[in-house]
Amino acid sequence: MISFLISLCALVLGYLLYGKFVERVFGPDPARTTPAISKADGVDFIPMPAWKVYMIQFLNIAGTGPIFGAIMGAKFGPSAFLWIVLGCIFAGAVHDYLSGMMSLREGGVNLPELGGKYLGNGVKKLMLGFIVLLLVLVGAVFVYSPAIILGDIAGMAGSGTTTSMMIWVAIIVAYYLVATMLPIDKIIGKIYPIFAFALIFMAVGLLGGLLVKWPSIPEFWDGLQNRGPSIGMEGQSIFPCLFITIACGAISGFHATQSPMMARCMKSEKLGRPVFYGAMITEGLVALVWAAVSSYFFFDGGAAEVGSDLSAAAPTVVTKVSNAWLGVFGGILAILGVVAAPITTGDTALRSARLTLAEALRLDQKPLGNRLKICIPLFAVVCLLIWYNIADENGFNTIWRYFGWANQTLSIFTLWAITVYLAKNKGKLWYMIAEIPAIFMTVVCLTYIFTQKIGFGLPLGIGLGISLIIVVILNVVFFVKVLAKRN
Repeated sequence: MISFLISLCALVLGYLLYGKFVERVFGPDPARTTPAISKADGVDFIPMPAWKVYMIQFLNIAGTGPIFGAIMGAKFGPSAFLWIVLGCIFAGAVHDYLSGMMSLREGGVNLPELGGKYLGNGVKKLMLGFIVLLLVLVGAVFVYSPAIILGDIAGMAGSGTTTSMMIWVAIIVAYYLVATMLPIDKIIGKIYPIFAFALIFMAVGLLGGLLVKWPSIPEFWDGLQNRGPSIGMEGQSIFPCLFITIACGAISGFHATQSPMMARCMKSEKLGRPVFYGAMITEGLVALVWAAVSSYFFFDGGAAEVGSDLSAAAPTVVTKVSNAWLGVFGGILAILGVVAAPITTGDTALRSARLTLAEALRLDQKPLGNRLKICIPLFAVVCLLIWYNIADENGFNTIWRYFGWANQTLSIFTLWAITVYLAKNKGKLWYMIAEIPAIFMTVVCLTYIFTQKIGFGLPLGIGLGISLIIVVILNVVFFVKVLAKRN
């Protein structure tokens, strides 16, 4: 527990100290008119109160990510704590803050436009395809678990069968369509802050339970080795698997697709640090709590205490622990966590996909007809992926692994775009606050796809070696194309 408490304090200090430093490097201008005001359209560009923008941003980037990822990542031992803290402060929050503020400065543009401006049109086209693919995957994978749980709650005949799944999938997808097309203040602006509060309240309640129980969970000084094999998680190396498993809560490329939505609703640039950097730190705090709870669950008898076993899937861990520790109210919060949160993540992902495609096609989104022109084919693809999820018993696991890799890979593009922006606009060596995490995540994602079964299946040494060579080439290109010209 000492390592856990140290990690909590480190995250708070990270926001107060490093967050302030990153803000100073960017240099927000409170006098500058934001796109929420200059481009107000009543659909996507709508000024909102600061607290509401923060809560929506938190829920948009979080969902179940910092819960499920932390539960699975806890099997790696206390190294999970270390990655959440260092990844969140020096990579994830920097990634979220600077990508959000760059979008704000550029009129609320989406990620492909930023990538095109700072990395070239070729990268812009690549990012456009990559981002839309990722967002569609998010919309598809976050239908699966809520549909199963809702079927169980309703006590439908044949719960868990294809028929039951399809009924709930149809309901969720119908909601997706409505939420994706309506003005952002109609559904998202009204109910999402409530769900965000529920996630935070659940984490606070579990933190209280941890402090009362004070379990004997692994500490840093017990060693940072992978503890997964002792509970049936063989074949997963800390590098690179831990850094893909725990994405939300440390760093996630998906976040940069969500930040422009809130950049279009902010009244002042000074809100950037609490909204973008602060929401990421909050997500890290939630991830730390669930990592500690899961360490107790897996390594100190917690599974037996709540009437479960070590092979329990992440949604089961959430419901069992919440019911046992927080009572009936905890059960309600658990339902919000494993049902409402993934649904809200899915619909904001598809909303972001609509906005990204509309921007690329130069299609004004104020007319309802223009929104339908994008949503109809977009949702057709989502439905095909969902059907694959249900029809193939391994479909969900396969899509999830590709989603996890694609999510982290997107952060590479974003971090390199931020690096170029800082090198061109801020001078000195400030670009290194983005370049160092960009280098690290490039090595992680390349090594993962080179060495894992979903990729090329190469030995770790060979995959790592190829990744390092590619990173060296990227840095040479960065020096020649950007730094040399600047000097």
